[in-house]
Amino acid sequence: MPDAPNSLSASDPDGTAVPVVRKRPKPGERRIQILQALAEMLEQPDADRITTAALAARLGVSEAALYRHFASKAQMFEGLIEFIEHSVFTLVNQVADRALAGTDGAAAPAPVVPRHAGTMIAMVLQFAEKNPGMTRVMVGDALVFENARLQQRMNQFFDKLEATLRQSLRSVVEGSGSDTPSVDAQVMASALTAFLVGRLHRFARSGFKRLPSEHLDASLALIL
Repeated sequence: MPDAPNSLSASDPDGTAVPVVRKRPKPGERRIQILQALAEMLEQPDADRITTAALAARLGVSEAALYRHFASKAQMFEGLIEFIEHSVFTLVNQVADRALAGTDGAAAPAPVVPRHAGTMIAMVLQFAEKNPGMTRVMVGDALVFENARLQQRMNQFFDKLEATLRQSLRSVVEGSGSDTPSVDAQVMASALTAFLVGRLHRFARSGFKRLPSEHLDASLALIL
């Protein structure tokens, strides 16, 4: 009885083994693979500081191969932060634009803009749930031993989000007849941002077991 053929190799008609040719990644593909692997490693609740050696081992490449695509590990984290910024603000800006378009230049009905602000918060929390590794970057856990500019950039991310919330809330505060619409909108935006950051920290601290969207509607109702 002939031996069963090896499923991992091929032969030409005369029986000579044909070496398996590994396809080279397309331009930019390896860079994405590196970022995906880094994010996956960050999803481990007990993950310590991630080294380039560990990252290279996970990908089955040399450390030199990593540095052909990123000048430093800090640049890899910047790639993750860019993904967070693009993903979150693309959605948040769409919600903000819809809120403004719905007012047609007039003050929005009281429930409208707070609902949009709540939707923005929900979107960020849902993004975190789907991307636990990114959550550790957002709250700074993964950046403790990295370049200080990375944490500064995440701080700017939350400052920008708070500013977007403040702008969205200002119109409804003005419509409510408040004598201090700017102050009131700032207080609400600050409270929402603090709530958001707190939920993200709890999610990371619990080993990704306490979902940030837990009792979300009831919690937002207490703020808005």
